[in-house]
Amino acid sequence: MSELKAIQTEYKGYLFRSRLEARWAVFFDACGVDWEYEPEGYDLGDGLYYLPDFLLHGVTVNHGCFRKGCDIYVEVKGRMNDADSEKIKRFYQMGYKGEFDIGVSRSAVLVVGNIPEGDNMMDILNHLHDEAYNDHKEWPNYYNFETIDGDYFGAYPGVDKHGVFNLFGDDSSYIWSMNSSATERAYRTARQARFEHGETPGARRYR
Repeated sequence: MSELKAIQTEYKGYLFRSRLEARWAVFFDACGVDWEYEPEGYDLGDGLYYLPDFLLHGVTVNHGCFRKGCDIYVEVKGRMNDADSEKIKRFYQMGYKGEFDIGVSRSAVLVVGNIPEGDNMMDILNHLHDEAYNDHKEWPNYYNFETIDGDYFGAYPGVDKHGVFNLFGDDSSYIWSMNSSATERAYRTARQARFEHGETPGARRYR
C-alpha cells in the first residue's frame, strides 16, 4: 500500500506542505502575530538537519520568567516519530549557550498538532490541556513549555487583552489576561478556513 501524503496548500503566497500548516498560518494571522514560514534550516550535527515550520516574532511568554518580544519557532506535527523528536529536542537545547543557562531558549520550539476543537474557549482550553499533559514518553509534548524553557507545563497560544500574541501558562494567574473572545475566534477561523477551488480563507483579526 502506498503511503498517504498530505495535500500541499497555498495561502498568502506560500505553498504549505499540508493543510494543517496552512490552518496554523490562518490562526497566526487572526491573532495578529508576525510569522515566517520555513525561514531557515539548521545543521544540528551528526548528520541531523532541521527545518522548523514557523518562526513567530514579538511573542509574549506569559509564564514563569515573564518575557516580551520573544522569537519562538513552531513545529506543526500531525504525527510525531523518533527522528522528529530527536531534532526538536536537540534544536531546543542548542539555544542555550552554557550548561547552566535558564529561561527561554534562543531556539525555543512550540510543538502543535491539530487545531484544538471546542464550542467555546473553555472547551478549547480543555483540549489544549489534554494534549499538553498527554504522556508521549521520550517525545516532546504538544502545547508544552518543555521545549521553550524546560518547564513541563501547558503552553496555550492566544492573544491577550492588548491584542498581543502570548503563550499562556496553564494557570488562572496567566490565563486571566487572555482575550478569550478573540482567541476563540482565531481558533474557529483556522478550523473553518476553506482552501478548495481557489477560495481565500478570511483571517480577520479580532480584538
